[in-house]
Amino acid sequence: MTNLIKTRRDGAILEVTLDRPKANAIDLATSRIMGEVFADFRDDPDLRVAIITGGGDKFFCPGWDLKAAADGDAVDGDYGLGGFGGLQELPGLNKPVIAAVNGICCGGGLELALSADIILAANHASFALPEIRSGTVADAASVKLPKRIPYHIAMELLLTGRWFNTTEALNWGLINHVYPGSDLMDQAWELARLLASGPPLVYAAIKEVVRDAEDAKFQDTMNRITRSQLPSIARLYTSDDQLEGARAFAEKRDPVWTGK
Repeated sequence: MTNLIKTRRDGAILEVTLDRPKANAIDLATSRIMGEVFADFRDDPDLRVAIITGGGDKFFCPGWDLKAAADGDAVDGDYGLGGFGGLQELPGLNKPVIAAVNGICCGGGLELALSADIILAANHASFALPEIRSGTVADAASVKLPKRIPYHIAMELLLTGRWFNTTEALNWGLINHVYPGSDLMDQAWELARLLASGPPLVYAAIKEVVRDAEDAKFQDTMNRITRSQLPSIARLYTSDDQLEGARAFAEKRDPVWTGK
């Protein structure tokens, strides 16, 4: 789409590469572009899965561009649709997103990865939330990290800002899988193809239920599901795909999902 944000589309899969030398840091303008890219992904009925990665093999993303901030980019400026990096606050994103972390992933870059549903990492990747050392707060990570890993581990990382490697990240469940750097994108695409072959309306329902449950009591969300009060649930239960799933099971064949 631009020299800074490169996209590759293959069937129902969209690969988004943050390629902003030297370190793939994100300034306000880049964040706004990323928001447009992910909003287009969300709204395109032919796209089912996205992969977010960084250009090169050293940096995934170090987060906020401090040089841009020194030149006048306001920390509380206009990040665009979806908030920082285009993913953190993008409403209605009911499609799977895979983060392929290909190197250094810290600060807002780790927050970007945490905005994905599944995180894959190259074995040389490293992680940190160093904001505390500069007297600021990793705001999105303070919300997201304790929901992804044990509270006491999340607090240690937030309060110390220390670096950690893929072994620790995998042990805590922060990332799903680790691969040699040369295999990372092949593995990300293999997973994306698997997801793209699945039922998109079910994915949408899963993501909406998860979001709803974040701020609700268990029974309240269950009541909304059984009463079809969540839009994606209502759509799923009246869809052709719902019937197709039942027919395919009865006929002992693979279902053909249309998203309708």
